[in-house]
Amino acid sequence: MGDERSRREAEFHDRRYSGEHKTRTPARKYYSVFAECRAAYLERILEDAEGSRVLEYGCGPGGYATRLAKAGASVVAIDISPEAIRQARTRIGERLDVELLEMNAESMDFPDGDFDVVCGTGILHHLDLERAFGEIHRVLKPGGRAFFVEPLGHNPAINAYRRRTPEMRSVDEHPLLMSDFEVARGIFPRVELTFFNLLTLLAVPLRSLPVFGRTVQVLSRGDRALMKMAPFTSRYAWNVLIELVK
Repeated sequence: MGDERSRREAEFHDRRYSGEHKTRTPARKYYSVFAECRAAYLERILEDAEGSRVLEYGCGPGGYATRLAKAGASVVAIDISPEAIRQARTRIGERLDVELLEMNAESMDFPDGDFDVVCGTGILHHLDLERAFGEIHRVLKPGGRAFFVEPLGHNPAINAYRRRTPEMRSVDEHPLLMSDFEVARGIFPRVELTFFNLLTLLAVPLRSLPVFGRTVQVLSRGDRALMKMAPFTSRYAWNVLIELVK
């Protein structure tokens, strides 16, 4: 990451994790429909965790490192934010096999082929993707896999909300576009994408009502059917689960 961009990202996330500004509070209502995407991500990263060496890429103040370690993985977790790593060390302590390091995700200190799995949520859209994908590919073992959940940048309504709430985002972040996956395909022989949260966003106003859970389930099925029948609609989803195979 360029020095100036790196500094901005570190400072933004230090403020975010220290509570100096509530970057996530206005968006919590939208994360209420995130369960299916989160469950799919967890299933992928935990399925072969036992005995694996796993890098959590952009771990924030803990991320999924604890779950991975409890599943039997040897975990290294990195973040550019000193505050995030400080909080993660406080939360995790020495109870589990987790090494926590302050590190630039675009220029990592690990040797080639060091990890079976690399994973992260909401990290790639803060990075220079060509550099990030190159580093992820470098540190993965042959046949290794990487999993990420990231926001997409094609939906006009979501983009309008982003423009109204600039304080929630760093100035350098960039929700992913379909063209960004071509960058990944130029580096990884296999790139698989699963899209989430298009129709399910309609359930957000119901989140405090008893019908909310059932409504999300129905709309999730609708999302899968719509994206299968009309694949072009996938680009307008909120989130994408990315699998990269070396």
